[in-house]
Amino acid sequence: MDFVYAANPSRVVFGTGTIERLGDEAERLGLERLLIVSTADQTDQAHLVASQLGARAAEMFANAVMHTPVEVTERAMSVVGDARVDGIVAVGGGSAIGLGKALAMRTDLPQIAVPTTYAGSEMTPILGETKDGAKVTQSDSRVLPEVVVYDVDLTLSLPPRLSGTSGLNAIAHAVEALYARDRNPIVSLMALEGIGALTQALPGIMDNPDDRGARAKALYGAWLCGTCLGAVGMAIHHKLCHTLGGSFNLPHSETHTIVLPHALAYNLPAVPEVKAQLEGVLGPDPARALYELAGTVGAARGLKDLGMLGTAINEATERALANPYWNPRALESAPICALITRAWNGEPPQSD
Repeated sequence: MDFVYAANPSRVVFGTGTIERLGDEAERLGLERLLIVSTADQTDQAHLVASQLGARAAEMFANAVMHTPVEVTERAMSVVGDARVDGIVAVGGGSAIGLGKALAMRTDLPQIAVPTTYAGSEMTPILGETKDGAKVTQSDSRVLPEVVVYDVDLTLSLPPRLSGTSGLNAIAHAVEALYARDRNPIVSLMALEGIGALTQALPGIMDNPDDRGARAKALYGAWLCGTCLGAVGMAIHHKLCHTLGGSFNLPHSETHTIVLPHALAYNLPAVPEVKAQLEGVLGPDPARALYELAGTVGAARGLKDLGMLGTAINEATERALANPYWNPRALESAPICALITRAWNGEPPQSD
């Protein structure tokens, strides 16, 4: 057995009430003037972070938005300069953490990530930025947070439906890690554990959003899935979602939720060993199981429900195929168009 496994050097603090250790983590990094980054909807949690940091909280920027538009990053960069900050704390989901990464890319400032969703991007050296209607993804060690503080309590306010789509977004990272070109046994173990934890936890959160056990299991699964995303390459699913999100301004986790079963169905015939692994976690039809899980968590199952026009399907197909990239199954225009069409309609997945 031959493989290469490279672990990313993030420090992870996981548990309940761990936000209270945020000041200690900032002190350990030698940070005195921190910029707190969040979305407008998460200013309450940003203020909670500020209260934990005390005098170390130098400034707040609560204007992060999805897909990390370059123009928003440029506005935040002005705040970085004016406030003379020496580090960044991003609190929230992928939008806030993405902005924190974009600032780190430009400044090489240390980051502390405080995730409040199950997106998993906090565990990756990957940054996706949007400019002029196109999303560009790059990998750079500068954007990997130095510390990630997972606090189960901060996820209790995440609405059940958003918890479901955020969790399915995380599952997508692990699914593609299983058939990544540079996959390895360690990442596959984490991927299967993460998928199992999330598929068990998400229905429980739907039944009782205050179930701390289910919330903890979901956050644990999200951490594992995010670690997979940061450790190996991705394939057609992530390419499609970045294309759809960046080109048509579709919501991130909802797009991942819709596309995942279809992308998996497309690839499974080319990776029978992965199909066997997923059957052990998801049952005899893994793609259909993820489609049904989306229904269980109340997610939209058609891209048309997110506002994408049917006339954009051909454009999406062309953009998805524009730049060659690795995928376990050859990328062909007609089957990819059929995949996107089924995802647009909200139909069950199938392999062409």
